[in-house]
Amino acid sequence: MAKVLCVLYDDPEDGMPTEYARDGLPKLERYPDGQTLPTPSAIDFNPGELLGSVSGELGLRSFLESQGHELVVTSDKDRDDSEFDRHLADAEIVISQPFWPAYLTEERIAKAPNLKLAVTAGIGSDHVDLDAAIAGGITVAEVTYCNSISVAEHVVMMILSLVRNYLPSHDWVRKGGWNIADCVARAYDVEGMDIGTIAAGRIGLAVLRRLAPFDVRLHYTDRHRLPDDVERELNLTFHETAQDMVPNCDVVTVNAPLHPQTRGMFNDELLGTMKRGAYLINTARGLIADRDAIVRALESGQLAGYAGDVWYPQPAPADHPWRTMPHHGMTPHISGSTLSAQARYAAGTREILESYFAGQPLRDEYLIVDGGKLAGAGAHSYSTSS
Repeated sequence: MAKVLCVLYDDPEDGMPTEYARDGLPKLERYPDGQTLPTPSAIDFNPGELLGSVSGELGLRSFLESQGHELVVTSDKDRDDSEFDRHLADAEIVISQPFWPAYLTEERIAKAPNLKLAVTAGIGSDHVDLDAAIAGGITVAEVTYCNSISVAEHVVMMILSLVRNYLPSHDWVRKGGWNIADCVARAYDVEGMDIGTIAAGRIGLAVLRRLAPFDVRLHYTDRHRLPDDVERELNLTFHETAQDMVPNCDVVTVNAPLHPQTRGMFNDELLGTMKRGAYLINTARGLIADRDAIVRALESGQLAGYAGDVWYPQPAPADHPWRTMPHHGMTPHISGSTLSAQARYAAGTREILESYFAGQPLRDEYLIVDGGKLAGAGAHSYSTSS
């Protein structure tokens, strides 16, 4: 039987909820591109419950233990001799979320001779060294599309929050003030702005669709150009590279995976080509932006605002400069871990495990690495360093 090692974020400080703000979730049948939602044989949770923290266990314990498998769940992953490291030595399956990633480095993979499957409960598997997984014959899978719309909604919220100067205005109310001039001195309309996305995959395209009704001019760059009918529908302007696109935009949103070609993309040089007073939104991966270059751009006024929910490492240390830099709208990595999204990625994780234990192929759209090479969604979205 298999040892399954699951790394999840900590429970709420006051303990697991005894009741929730809403009763249940809207029922969805398919994603916008027609892909079906996860289809496990059953689930052992109520959709809308907190599943992504340690006590939530992604709703997997009953299923796994009923089949004789061992489930270890922990949030302890980064310190020396962490619980994650202690159990990794004989784990066959590792599960973690992008929001609290268990970094499967080349060194850790070398110490995990039994590891066969690494599952991302969510999307974005860059916390796994894909080159090492390929070399080690490890299958890497994620629950593709499970929280893409969740992230897209978060992007639109952050754009509006920055441009309209929402967070500082809210703070004035909390402090008992009515300082209208202070609130509006950095507030603008989104209408008429040029907004571009770095990558127009499931998340990027969903962002573009949600922004179109705001009467903005939309731009994108991607390795894979969108179909002509989509470009016409949304009146999109395509740019061959990020370097071509960003000087034209008032707002840039990053929706690309982290791989060698995107790591450190937003450095001093690229930021310096943006319009003075542009806004940058990054819900993709923290390492796509140069940490200190972002701080410098905000302090100089080159950027009017930066928002996102991705950091490196995660969780971010208390002294991370993005916590205190000016004009930011940072949050913990939460955009894809709404209660709605958790129901989908927990179900998708169980679907992947059911297929694996039955010796059946995983859905092609779930695969990142398989058979010693990039596969499925991974072949479309990622590149390796080799």
